[in-house]
Amino acid sequence: MKRIATWTMVWAGLLASGCAAAADDGVGGPLYDQLLGLDQAVFNAYNACDLEAFSGYFAPDVEFYHDTGGVTHDRQTVIDNTRKWICHKVRRELIAGTFRAYPLKDYGALAEGEHRFCELASGQCEGVAKFVIVWHRQGDQWQITRVLSYGHRALAP
Repeated sequence: MKRIATWTMVWAGLLASGCAAAADDGVGGPLYDQLLGLDQAVFNAYNACDLEAFSGYFAPDVEFYHDTGGVTHDRQTVIDNTRKWICHKVRRELIAGTFRAYPLKDYGALAEGEHRFCELASGQCEGVAKFVIVWHRQGDQWQITRVLSYGHRALAP
């Protein structure tokens, strides 16, 4: 009987931890809502070419890793590149259902998802990529400290 009780407790613990892991899929909850709101705000500024607002979301020493564009190590270069390659040329759209948010203990959070890019001149959405954004939280302030933009490819018809 004691053996059955022990195994029951072990299995209950395994099931509970499995359920907790399954429930932590990065979708829903206050952190998800907050980071999704931040994502929308950052890319509303990006799409409008409001570089003053856009720059405020980035730490001065942000690192931006882009699989086809290379690495950027500071906010000003991110802003300059956005002005040169994005403003009034491209619009970013988050692909519905791909956004996830996860806490980073004692630091902030990580957001990931997929987005597509649409040419303003043609109105055609032709490219898609994955992203990971690391957000640092200090009090009520959130700033982007790392960005990975990768897997750029043509959007399948």
